[in-house]
Amino acid sequence: MTNQIVELLLQHRSIRKYQDKEVPVDIIETIVRAGQQAAFAYQAYSVLLSRNKKKHPFGAPLYFIPCVDLHKIELIMKKREWKFRMCDISALLLSLQDAAYMAQNLVIAAESYELGTCYIGSVPYHADKVAERFDLPEKIFPLVGITVGYPAENPPTRPRYPMKFTLFENNYPKIEDKEISKAMDVMDEGYLAQDYYKNAGYMIKLTEKDEETFDFKTYSWTEHISRKLGQWEQNSKTLLEQFRKRGFDLTEIREDLDKTHKE
Repeated sequence: MTNQIVELLLQHRSIRKYQDKEVPVDIIETIVRAGQQAAFAYQAYSVLLSRNKKKHPFGAPLYFIPCVDLHKIELIMKKREWKFRMCDISALLLSLQDAAYMAQNLVIAAESYELGTCYIGSVPYHADKVAERFDLPEKIFPLVGITVGYPAENPPTRPRYPMKFTLFENNYPKIEDKEISKAMDVMDEGYLAQDYYKNAGYMIKLTEKDEETFDFKTYSWTEHISRKLGQWEQNSKTLLEQFRKRGFDLTEIREDLDKTHKE
């Protein structure tokens, strides 16, 4: 039995090349409305939109930036004569969920109109620049960018882990080495079969001056993600500073954690 929604979800691809074609206003409003209909804790989000494709990743016609937005909540609470007392980490956790749910609904809706999309995950690392560009008040934090437009490419869907490596019923198992290897093979062989990293020219350099033993015939997803998580962002200063600039003080939380670890 065909399920059009499931088929749409299973065909998701990241699109990085776009046609020079405008997206109608009614479609823009419809996909944002679909985003609004996502589940939420407080609707603690807003969505920024730019149509200046010269400034967008991949020259996409549209660039959405879903944001955590506690500024609007504070304005509502002020009218109710309440002060905001929830700690920033709790408020952020729930607000990040709100913004993420909204973003995914927006993407699914866009793809249902045969639009292409791509998430830009680096946005939080330059939240201050986004804030300056869009004149954001405090307590608004950009979560992710989403490029949207009519595709000018038709890439294949990318591999995903096997179901047995993803779905754990009743308890989290001790994962056997053969299951780890099988999951790695699914990801690596899938990307190599598509020449993904070769065609894109993606290979993260080793920072510890180790001798490079990979080439584009062997370099694939598990090595790529291992180099990211094994070399990048080894302290939280960059993100903590971005949060601070946006009015979220997580310094006290960091200090408490450090004190606990020392004890």
